[in-house]
Amino acid sequence: MKIDLRSDTVTKPTPEMLSTMLNAEVGDDVYKEDPSVNALETKVAKMFGKDKALFFPSGSMANQAAIKLHTQPGEQLITDKYAHVYNYEGGGVSFNSGVSCKLLDGHRGMVTATQVIGAINPPDFYHSPLTSLVCIENTTNKGGGACYDFEEIKKIKQVCEEHKLGYHLDGARLWNALIAKKESAKQYGDVFDTISVCLSKGLGAPIGSILIGDDKIMENAIRVRKILGGGMRQVGYLAAAGLYAIDNHMDRLADDHKKAKEIGDVLEKLSFVKHVEPIDTNIVIFTIDGDEEDFISTMKSKDIYFYGMGQGKLRFVTHLDYTQNMHEYFLEVLNTVTFINNKAAHIQ
Repeated sequence: MKIDLRSDTVTKPTPEMLSTMLNAEVGDDVYKEDPSVNALETKVAKMFGKDKALFFPSGSMANQAAIKLHTQPGEQLITDKYAHVYNYEGGGVSFNSGVSCKLLDGHRGMVTATQVIGAINPPDFYHSPLTSLVCIENTTNKGGGACYDFEEIKKIKQVCEEHKLGYHLDGARLWNALIAKKESAKQYGDVFDTISVCLSKGLGAPIGSILIGDDKIMENAIRVRKILGGGMRQVGYLAAAGLYAIDNHMDRLADDHKKAKEIGDVLEKLSFVKHVEPIDTNIVIFTIDGDEEDFISTMKSKDIYFYGMGQGKLRFVTHLDYTQNMHEYFLEVLNTVTFINNKAAHIQ
């Protein structure tokens, strides 16, 4: 029994999702003639109370398109030092948009309105880049699936309005935040200018993200997507998976969160674990007193797979394909690990 806790992107479509995909009605989406894509975009735009939504092959492309829509070359965006748009999108901020990042030292990937105010360059001081955009991430990836306090999100919005800044949400795992905090998509649509959401993480679709916004900001989104190579043809087979995921896999995210917390409870009791980050959703980040690579290798010998994040951090991510049977076996194995002379081993 292989247990893969590297990410929630490792899931496979369920039989029901595959059936929906095979029976999807499709057309040429470059001509905007794919009924399944059109239905997905309409559904998600309505969920968030926005005018338009556009289907993208990846979350990185959706984020990069949003940044392009909000900025001009030579300008600067404000984001947290852990942000996905800075750390995990191949330097696309500078390559695609000619924009630099001012990084904030937030808490678990989350920044405050006060920090944003302090990071805005004076608009009449032409020696520094013009600040034009604020990007935040909810939930935070490197922050361990942390969820923002919505009141702080609204305070940052007020700062953006006062300083005429765009406001983009990298909501790759926003679905997890909505379930964990009992919030609505419409709340977020009321605050952000643009939002990207991912279908291939917690919701278990094989591919796809969606960029959402109102008519004015989204006017050139399809052109930017084309420039980035994101024009697709009969992509309705994938959009159908997204529709199925939204309709059927949202509420079950609570199960992933519950399993993550139970993993955290076990980790807290293990003598070699130094620290476990607070667990809000489906990501468990922790540090150990011992050789990390040896720990990873030792768990791999039991068919359990996960990653080190660097800087002494290790990560487990629960997801749709991580079953209750797997969970019970994993906790059992975890309880057998011990460290001798900095090396991990299983107690037989």
